[in-house]
Amino acid sequence: MGDDLTPCDRLKSPEEWLHAAYADAPVITQVNDGTDPGDGDRWPSCSASAPSIVFRMLHMLDLQGGERVREIGTGTGWNAGLLSHRLGSDLVTTVEVDPALADRARANLKAAGLEPRVITGDAAALGPDDAPDRFLATCSVRSVPRGWVAGMAPGGIMLLPWETPWLCYGLLRLTADSEGAAAGHFHPHSAFMLMRSQRTDLRIFRDVVHDDHVPDERTTRLAPWSVTGDDWAAQFAIGLQLRDVWWAWHDNPDVDGVASRLWVATTDATSWAAIDWDGQPDERFTVWEHGPRRLWNEVEAAYQWWQYAERPGPEAFGMTVGTDGSHTPWLHSPGHPIPVTG
Repeated sequence: MGDDLTPCDRLKSPEEWLHAAYADAPVITQVNDGTDPGDGDRWPSCSASAPSIVFRMLHMLDLQGGERVREIGTGTGWNAGLLSHRLGSDLVTTVEVDPALADRARANLKAAGLEPRVITGDAAALGPDDAPDRFLATCSVRSVPRGWVAGMAPGGIMLLPWETPWLCYGLLRLTADSEGAAAGHFHPHSAFMLMRSQRTDLRIFRDVVHDDHVPDERTTRLAPWSVTGDDWAAQFAIGLQLRDVWWAWHDNPDVDGVASRLWVATTDATSWAAIDWDGQPDERFTVWEHGPRRLWNEVEAAYQWWQYAERPGPEAFGMTVGTDGSHTPWLHSPGHPIPVTG
């Protein structure tokens, strides 16, 4: 974001470009959906994933040869090229929402002697038309489009980077059944940009908190960084339970007696909570809540459930996508659904 992005030009800095191209690290290949940000913030909108992540995901597809593969998010075309080299171009279809990226990927692939089918369009609105045996997304999703599952060949494997409004983290590996449903476990690590059609653009002071709001006040013993810090397992479990809740930190707010404030809000902007830390080494924090839902109560309940469940990691959880498009997260097996709000 912003100053963290450093341009790398192949003609101007060939050695730097080669290092970026061959390093085991992601490379941003587009910002701001291809528009000129001018003096505004630059934010990544396309990237080439780190090679280790690419190879890990291809390994998880369990390719034996002869499988029909549908990829979502063509990007540079490198992943589609690897699949085409392994399986043959006639078995690979890749979908890219951005016309400029799709055209560039076609050119890159053709230059490498590969010609998979490259479709330009919104993948969320496209159901597989060729009953693929494997389905791979290179963008994260917050829900699995119904058409993706319905069009899969029975026994087909789907690999989808996962995201909730609370946390972008993990891979969901689903196996499709003959009825048009799919189920499978989550796997840890990796984070991808959200599919464009599922993006939200919410800001606390523009969309959520308004001057006429009169919040309720209470205290809590749950430290805000316990649910937003480096404990990815806790955040993952909270995100699965609170499907429409997101958070944002506000350090050094212009509020007397407040050193840091955590904002929590719903994606429909109807409820919010603010948790204040006064900078002192105490064990109580002030909570302000507004709206029909008591969001910090929900966060406390989700965190306590995760603790009582013996603090499971992402790989202990799974998801069933039903024939009706429903999403049911579970712990250890489909017979043990977890509590969900939102």
